[in-house]
Amino acid sequence: MIEKFKKFQRMIIFSLMIMMMLVLFLSTLDLAWIIIKDIIAPPYLLPDVKELLEIFGFVLLILIGIELTETMVKTYESQSIDHAQVVMAVAIIAISRKVILLEVNDLNGLSLLGIAAIILSLSIGYFLLKWKANSRGKNTKEES
Repeated sequence: MIEKFKKFQRMIIFSLMIMMMLVLFLSTLDLAWIIIKDIIAPPYLLPDVKELLEIFGFVLLILIGIELTETMVKTYESQSIDHAQVVMAVAIIAISRKVILLEVNDLNGLSLLGIAAIILSLSIGYFLLKWKANSRGKNTKEES
């Protein structure tokens, strides 16, 4: 029964990876179209700040998708990778994208503190997971 579940899981993950690659490809085409449209529209070769932020956000979104796809491949290809650590890394990348594109003037101080708390907690969690993995690796080496 476990073998059937693992085979089913691999099939689902393979399907998700194919769909993610299709989404990444289409997103890249859409990004190229946005850039071309912004370049050929007057004033030529001078997109405004709003358009640049849109392009920058789209690039970061595609990079997050690539990271997520790579993470799925690495995580489910190898059982030695800690799944929680991978999820934390993707979450840090995603929140970083949000922070980079954030309009700070539109937020109050409490919202900024909340965002800082999210970043801090994700970073501490990731550090603790890495530390746990490293200490586990050292214990295994000492035992052999």
